[in-house]
Amino acid sequence: MRRPVVLAACCLALLAPPAFAALTQGSVVPPKSWDKTEIRLVVKRGLMAHSVATFRPKGELATLAAALTQQPPEVPADPAAPVTVAQLDTRLVKALQLSDTAAELLSAARLAGLNVPSRFGTETVARMLGLRTNHPAKDDDLELLPNDPVTRAETAYSVAKILRFGGWEQQYVEDAATTFVLPTFTAWQKRVLNTAVRFVGFPYVWGGTSEKAEAPFGVQARGGFDCSGFVWRVYKLQTYPGGAVLNATIKGRTTYQMSGEVPRSKRITFAKLAAGDLLFFGPKGPRSKPSAIGHTGVYLGAGWMIHSSGQGVAVVPLTGWYRQSFAWGRRPLAEAGLGS
Repeated sequence: MRRPVVLAACCLALLAPPAFAALTQGSVVPPKSWDKTEIRLVVKRGLMAHSVATFRPKGELATLAAALTQQPPEVPADPAAPVTVAQLDTRLVKALQLSDTAAELLSAARLAGLNVPSRFGTETVARMLGLRTNHPAKDDDLELLPNDPVTRAETAYSVAKILRFGGWEQQYVEDAATTFVLPTFTAWQKRVLNTAVRFVGFPYVWGGTSEKAEAPFGVQARGGFDCSGFVWRVYKLQTYPGGAVLNATIKGRTTYQMSGEVPRSKRITFAKLAAGDLLFFGPKGPRSKPSAIGHTGVYLGAGWMIHSSGQGVAVVPLTGWYRQSFAWGRRPLAEAGLGS
């Protein structure tokens, strides 16, 4: 069991309001304000100033780290350098005493042979804790990539989420992480999963199929994926040497189409899932019809999947709603003759 952590009452209270407020002012300023409720909460708790006259992101991040760890601050070479979403998540994960858990997740993925980005562990933890948010489709221009400068509103959302923790969240993440022991992958499973894990931390964008800027429904987004768009990017759009047949296996773009392309006799049950399988979720579980399938992801193994949802592209255990709503799996690698 982990020792209790009361971040809201202790760690964050160490912050001087101007320091934390300055951290949140990114050089990319959204065109509209959306997080007034969370900002008011964080300001009321004395963790964020009402306004900030100057912004020194990297310097304020150093101040934040020093306050949370009670160590002397390390003065950065360029205090005015921006603070990214990934850097903020890393600091919050550390403040919640979950850095070791994040490191274990990263190590386990690499031990399995996956070429995961260095942010893999901290982004997995941060998103399991619900520290990110999904903007409405009409506001997808607000969605930030992992290396984008974080904004005041995004930071306020994350801190407000922590302030509202019920006390079980850190233990839940630690317990779940102990099950993240990935299997030995085949060469083709590894190729597919290496494509998928590259995008951990990218945002959810309605209709999104790319890590690059696009406007799938007329709203200019920096990049991101919806759930079926993520699968489309991994299986349809990625160029795999010798894998043209794999690119041609999935034909439909939506969850309804993808789930309905596999005949009932070829559906994969939960107990027989293998890495690289597509997972489909519906309101009636295995009794759902393809027309009711509302979510999809890619199976990693050991009861975990990678998908794009309200927390963006994230790695999650198949427990709770995911287990209850699991309908069936599909094995594109086998369909393409590249695996059993």
